[in-house]
Amino acid sequence: MRKSTSGAGDEGRLGEELDTVVAGARRRAYRDGDRQIDTAHLLHTLLESDPRARAAFAGGPPQVARLLGYLAQRAIGYGVQWSGSVEDSGARRRVRPRDLRGIQGVQGVQGVRGVQGVGMSGWSPAAVAAMGAATARARARGALRADGPDLLAALADDPECRAVEVLRRAGIDTELLVAALDGELRQQSTT
Repeated sequence: MRKSTSGAGDEGRLGEELDTVVAGARRRAYRDGDRQIDTAHLLHTLLESDPRARAAFAGGPPQVARLLGYLAQRAIGYGVQWSGSVEDSGARRRVRPRDLRGIQGVQGVQGVRGVQGVGMSGWSPAAVAAMGAATARARARGALRADGPDLLAALADDPECRAVEVLRRAGIDTELLVAALDGELRQQSTT
């Protein structure tokens, strides 16, 4: 088993599959010429790499294929409007520094406006919030590490982030997706 690169300490760490998602999102942002990893980068890489995240969609493989099609068009289609801008959905104000502890890229007191004492260089504020929400979800179900469904639920639960914009464009009801994921996560915590 590969050692997690998320950081020191168990609390708030990412599971191995999310380490892969973060690395892939970082590569995708760099390849797209973006200054920051945003929630659409995270969603795209999550869907490519995590079968449990793909399985969460009620429309099955056709719905996931459509969603991936929209995400792939980012550099040439609707995502061009995001070029050079910072994704800030406002969700970062709900993030607690402890939710980000142990995630690669977290720095000390530089700060993201609205999240005192926490900063993530190269991440959009909404992506920071999604990572924090994913680790908080994991902790709420008694897990030491966040996994793909935790991150997917966190992304889909921020109505103003880019990931939700893409989900909606692909015809996905994000409220139903979050409810389904919450039910799955609750079921995992009791087994």
